[in-house]
Amino acid sequence: MKELAYYDGTIGMPEEVTVPFNDRVHFFGDGVYDATVGGNHRVYLLDDHLDRFYSSAKALDIRIPMDKKELGTLLTELLSRVEGDTHFVYWQVTRGAASRNHVYDPNMKGKLWVMIRPNTLRDPDSPIQLITKEDTRFYHCNIKTLNLLPSVVASQEASEKGADETIFHRGGTVTECAHSNVSILKDGVFISHPNDNLILRGISKTHMIQACYRLGIQVMERAFTLGELMEADEVIVTSSSNFCLHAECVDGVRVGGKDRDTLQMIQDAVIEEYLDYTGKAGIMD
Repeated sequence: MKELAYYDGTIGMPEEVTVPFNDRVHFFGDGVYDATVGGNHRVYLLDDHLDRFYSSAKALDIRIPMDKKELGTLLTELLSRVEGDTHFVYWQVTRGAASRNHVYDPNMKGKLWVMIRPNTLRDPDSPIQLITKEDTRFYHCNIKTLNLLPSVVASQEASEKGADETIFHRGGTVTECAHSNVSILKDGVFISHPNDNLILRGISKTHMIQACYRLGIQVMERAFTLGELMEADEVIVTSSSNFCLHAECVDGVRVGGKDRDTLQMIQDAVIEEYLDYTGKAGIMD
């Protein structure tokens, strides 16, 4: 298959698989999700992503219809059916299907969705453009919920301005991007927002921090300001499908470019981890 969709046990192409009208995702966006890349038909950092997925579901009292090991086996098996060497692997669970009502049956069985499609990872040496926007999202950003409208709007605004991503901030304090984490390098120190309820705990960011420790790079997990971001030696953006990108421009102003040696060390370390994990799959086409 060139692309795969799965819903509650049914497998097919995305245009073939249908979803019941009464699935609560249609009325409330009632669900959580996770995503990663697949290399050589291996789901990258599978256990990390499953842990976060089950934690998000538990936070919202959503019942995933299978245990963690069973889901991991299913994702691996589904990935094996899709052509290619590098893929985007996405899955979500909705609370279930029932007549529209804000109140739900606590015993309702969740509905599992999976989507797998070919993917190409972005060249980490190619710089990206960013814009900034006030963060008006709710205070549960640590849960990977399907309620992504603010991020959709912010991503569209970035696209229309010729940028790649939007940095959110609350009163001048940087939180994260619309669909990525953002960190900075300053005077040899890696600085990143702490894992609180204002950001999603990025798995790629977590592994990048681990790489910094291995490399002897000092790490500070603390909030930082837009002013610090603009004055940083490097601005680093990470996500599960792009591990370590660097920015050259924020709101039309040039940033970073002052500590490429440290940046390159970090990029090399996270790429090496990916290649080792997936059996030396090609990271880029």
